[in-house]
Amino acid sequence: MDIGPLLARDIEANRPYFNNPLRQQHESTMVNIIYVEPSGHRKTIDVEDGWSLMQGAIANGVDGIVGECGGSCACGTCHCYVEESRLGDIPPPEAAEEDMLDTVAAQLRPTSRLACQIKTTAGLAGLVVILPETQG
Repeated sequence: MDIGPLLARDIEANRPYFNNPLRQQHESTMVNIIYVEPSGHRKTIDVEDGWSLMQGAIANGVDGIVGECGGSCACGTCHCYVEESRLGDIPPPEAAEEDMLDTVAAQLRPTSRLACQIKTTAGLAGLVVILPETQG
């Protein structure tokens, strides 16, 4: 059976969907994030815009982020250090994150954040995220 005519018909029937400008506006974009694993290995990952740094790390097999609570700011196992020069590019931590940071296993630093609480945006492209030796 020749399926060529069937494929052509299906492609033509779906053309309005693929050419819809509203759909194209909402297609996800990727944000380039650099994770430095506890071993010192740098992993550059394209993370979907709007995902948390934790989601991007777990989805791409980055070593050093556990994320036991799944991103609900309830465990502190996605502790990371954000490069100091970029702290102004991310919103400050909310009270719940600050409370959870007090429980992390690794050394707390002025650049400590929970990766589950930082959402990627185009403005974070090239951000360096350093992961501590332990997540507890």
